Amino acid sequence: MPAPRKFPDELRERAVREVRSTGRPVAHVARDLGIHKEALRSWVRQAEADAGERDDRLTSSGLEELKQLRKENAELKRANEILKAASVFFAQEIDHPRTRPSR
Repeated sequence: MPAPRKFPDELRERAVREVRSTGRPVAHVARDLGIHKEALRSWVRQAEADAGERDDRLTSSGLEELKQLRKENAELKRANEILKAASVFFAQEIDHPRTRPSR
């Protein structure tokens, strides 16, 4: 479960909208709203990427897809390690068959 966000989505949207619509510097808007300027700068960059105005950053949907693919990749790697260990175990069993005690 992701960590809770420090600022509500409405505040983020309002701050980004104010920076983009007024052209005021990020630092001034951040100070007025009580937000760290680098946090607001990051939100503005993400909004620009989502709007297709930036090529140096993934969109929010692209970031979510990347996160999901990384999670799936980690699960597959774990499963692969389990299968490797099982194949080693069964290969040893074939090499050293158990003998039944005679009666």
